Amino acid sequence: MITRRCFCSGAPRPWLFLGLGNPGDKYKGTRHNVGFEMIDKFAETQGIETNTLHCKAIFGQGFVGDSAVLLAKPQTYMNLSGESTGPLAAYYKLPLNRVIVFHDDMDLPCGVLRLQNKGGHGSHNGLKSVIYHFRGNREFARLRIGIGGPPGQMDPKAFLLQKFNTSARERIDTALQEGVDALKLLLSKGFTESARRFNTEQKYKHIRLQTMPT
Repeated sequence: MITRRCFCSGAPRPWLFLGLGNPGDKYKGTRHNVGFEMIDKFAETQGIETNTLHCKAIFGQGFVGDSAVLLAKPQTYMNLSGESTGPLAAYYKLPLNRVIVFHDDMDLPCGVLRLQNKGGHGSHNGLKSVIYHFRGNREFARLRIGIGGPPGQMDPKAFLLQKFNTSARERIDTALQEGVDALKLLLSKGFTESARRFNTEQKYKHIRLQTMPT
């Protein structure tokens, strides 16, 4: 349940959930925007309004149980995501172990997710920008959302900006709800335990889906 409370200085530090994507109707529903969709799904299911603009991001804040949560969707376009994420973390004086970035991942089958406590950018331009604006620090968590890879010789950039077909859309919708459940577990049990449980479940899902077309 979400309750109206004060984000007081004496309370535990909030979590900052950052979804990466591109703003505007043109990009809505495309593979590159599943980070935005994860924020939207979490906000919708937890009753948190994201209706303000803060640090170049669509922004909202609320509570899930006793945990304070900040939700943000940078509006700078993907390649400049760090221009929003860096200032947001600084504004709330958050250590990077209280930050989770949601992003699309072509290295995972469509609909498979992973929680990682740190890592590189994997040639993801949004992550590159985030790392740059975190002064090169990569010690922040990620929720990787698998979108599969481009078929044949298709240009990866074109693939990222396509919308999902029907079967892939169904997989993503299921994955987003699984992501919400994982994040709720993280808020109640902490990152290490929730990631262990969640990644084990997703490993078996990966095995099932990796040979299926999208």
